[in-house]
Amino acid sequence: MPRRLYVFDLPERFVAGTVGQPGNRTFFLQARHGPRVTSVVLEKVQVAVLADRLAQLLDELDGRGLAPATAVAEDDSRPLDEPVIEAFRAGTLTLGWDGDDERILVEAREQVEGEQDEEEDTEDPPDDDPEGPDVFRVRLSTAAARAFVERAVRVVGAGRPPCPLCGQPLDPQGHICPRRNGHYVN
Repeated sequence: MPRRLYVFDLPERFVAGTVGQPGNRTFFLQARHGPRVTSVVLEKVQVAVLADRLAQLLDELDGRGLAPATAVAEDDSRPLDEPVIEAFRAGTLTLGWDGDDERILVEAREQVEGEQDEEEDTEDPPDDDPEGPDVFRVRLSTAAARAFVERAVRVVGAGRPPCPLCGQPLDPQGHICPRRNGHYVN
């Protein structure tokens, strides 16, 4: 199948969100511009790392006077736009800064079978290569990136509460805790 490119330059909305109940959630990156909506599946840890690294990048830019922390987009707590249809599952995420246009670049590339076995120096195919993995590319203002970080942190933190003894997530009915020698904790 030929490579698909999903490109959003200053989308109306770019968010991390979930579908499902805590403990059984699927995480998505979603961009919308007009009637076009694209949703990419990723792991919870990928959302957490993306939010953390994006916050670090924004702090670095703020320190250099390129992205003042005063510019923040409005809070977005709405659910993901429907229908939530998976375009692909993200394998790698890339974050960057376009200094010419003063935009943050977030890119997710499709997870490819055997991706873990590949050498790290393998170059990604160019965008015009019809055989490469699908790509989801979003260019954001720094205000939109800050709003993304705030929401992503909330989404990741809205999961199951941790066990006070071992830190593993507690199911609503509790869990078998290794710190209690396998006894049930609720």
